[in-house]
Amino acid sequence: MTAAIPEHARGQPIELWWQDEARVGQQGTLTRIWAAKGSRPPAPRDRRYASAYLFGAVCPARGTGAGLVLPVANGPAMTLHLAEISRHVAPGAHAVVILDGAGWHQTGGKLRVPDNISLLPLPPYSPELNPVENVWQFLRQNQLSNRVFDSYDAIVEACCTAWNALINEPARITAIATRHWAQVSN
Repeated sequence: MTAAIPEHARGQPIELWWQDEARVGQQGTLTRIWAAKGSRPPAPRDRRYASAYLFGAVCPARGTGAGLVLPVANGPAMTLHLAEISRHVAPGAHAVVILDGAGWHQTGGKLRVPDNISLLPLPPYSPELNPVENVWQFLRQNQLSNRVFDSYDAIVEACCTAWNALINEPARITAIATRHWAQVSN
């Protein structure tokens, strides 16, 4: 990880952030629910195609996160999310943002990385290493599944409500996203 920290950030406190995106939409997720034995509880599933992207990043050590709901996942959207993460990094600290290898995460071209952030890509084909995948699973199981969204605005509203509920529970962020093999020693 030391190689991911630029010279100007050496000696500053380091925060480890995990980042990913999730598509949330009308073709939602079905999850298991408790029901009386022998009953068939309703589990609606929409067949329309409107969706939004929930860009999320968490810092388990501080129990905080930064998220945006955007209509597309591309370089300009990722630049907006990096700026949002930058605003949530502790003053005087430098964030190492660990992310997957999506095309819009590549620094060449249009992606603008703030000075208080460095990007560290995960190995290819290793989503199990990114704890934000567990955040998406938690949000889908508890907030975003088994429902029909009336419109794009309803999808955005549900994403915002779900993300804000998570952010209001710092201990849950820490519990879901902490990986003992990925600790920063300043």
